[in-house]
Amino acid sequence: MSSSQETHFGYRDVPLEEKQGLVDDVFHSVAKRYDLMNDLMSGGLHRPWKNALVTAVNPPKNDHPFALLDLAGGTGDVAFRVAEAGGIGTHVTVCDINAEMLAVGRERAEKRGLDAQVTFEQGNAEELPYADRSFDCVTIAFGIRNVPRIDKALAEAHRVLKFGGRFLCLEFSSVDVPGLDKLYELYSFQVIPRVGERVTGDREAYQYLVESIRKFPKPKAFAAMIERAGFRRVSFTPMTGGVVAMHSGWKL
Repeated sequence: MSSSQETHFGYRDVPLEEKQGLVDDVFHSVAKRYDLMNDLMSGGLHRPWKNALVTAVNPPKNDHPFALLDLAGGTGDVAFRVAEAGGIGTHVTVCDINAEMLAVGRERAEKRGLDAQVTFEQGNAEELPYADRSFDCVTIAFGIRNVPRIDKALAEAHRVLKFGGRFLCLEFSSVDVPGLDKLYELYSFQVIPRVGERVTGDREAYQYLVESIRKFPKPKAFAAMIERAGFRRVSFTPMTGGVVAMHSGWKL
C-alpha cells in the first residue's frame, strides 16, 4: 500500500475507495463460469482444500443448532458442503457483495434442494449486517484477498462470532517447495490468464486474480492480522506445498 488512501488492485495502485468496484467488475464478468474455472485453474485441487475446511468447521451431525456465516461465498460451494456434512440443525448464511455470484448460488441451492438450509444475502464483509455474537463459525474461502480493508473484515468476523466460535480462512499462499515455486509461477502467469480468456472471455479478470495472490500478505503476516482483530489460538496450515494455507482463530 503506497499511502493511507491507496491500495493494490493486482499489481496496480488504485484509490482505496475504487478497489471494491474494480473487484465487483471482475466477478460480474466471471460469475457464471466461476466454479468451472476453479476446477481448471487448480486441477480440481480446490475440492479437497474446501473439504479440509469443512472438516475443520465440523458441523454437528444431529439437530443441534449450528449457524455458519460464509463470507464471499456467492456460488455456494463451501456452504453446500457444510450443509450436507451437518445435521438438520445446521444453517449456512452466505454473505457476498456481488449480486451475480449470489444469483448463481441461489439457483444451485434450489437445484440441490438446499434452499431451506442455505440462505444467500448481499452484504459487505467490512460492514456485516448481522448482530454481535450471531454465528458459531465464520468461513471465507479465497475471498479475503479481494477485500479492500482486510482488517475491517477480520474485526467484523470477530464481532459476529459467538464466544467459543471459530474463524476459518482458506487463501492462496506462498509456495515453499524448491522447483515447485518456479513451475507455479510459470503456470500462474502464462497459463491461467489464457485459460480464463478461453472459458470466460475475460483474460484481464484472471490476470488480476493471479496478481492478487502475489500481493496478499505472507502466512505469518496474515496470522498477525488475525490476532490483531482479537482472535486467539491463531494458527495456519500450509497445503499442497504452500499453494494454499488454512488459517484459524478462535473468539475466546
